[in-house]
Amino acid sequence: VQLQASGGGLVQAGGSLRLACAASGTLVSTNTMRWYRQAPGKQREFVATISSLGITIYVDSVKGRFTISRDNAKNTVYLQMNSLKPEDTAVYYCSTQNLDTIYWGQGTQVTVSS
Repeated sequence: VQLQASGGGLVQAGGSLRLACAASGTLVSTNTMRWYRQAPGKQREFVATISSLGITIYVDSVKGRFTISRDNAKNTVYLQMNSLKPEDTAVYYCSTQNLDTIYWGQGTQVTVSS
């Protein structure tokens, strides 16, 4: 299983970015996919998840601003991030799990300037 995250960058507060996580060796349509983030000096935290049934869950701090979705044909999961805040600055990782193994993408940096 490989997860390739992309789409990060530098954006001003209030701006938007869309992260993408292209999967290989697994299907995003049949697996729960998650986004996490890790800010400097902080622990990695859960951001959003989408289940095989399309059920989505978000951490409270991003509700109403972030949207997780997937494109089954492209085998890719997205994280649309709107109204970005400086506190959203972090490395964002996509993740999935197969039985007892958790897979992580390489991370993509998101920096939000004030």
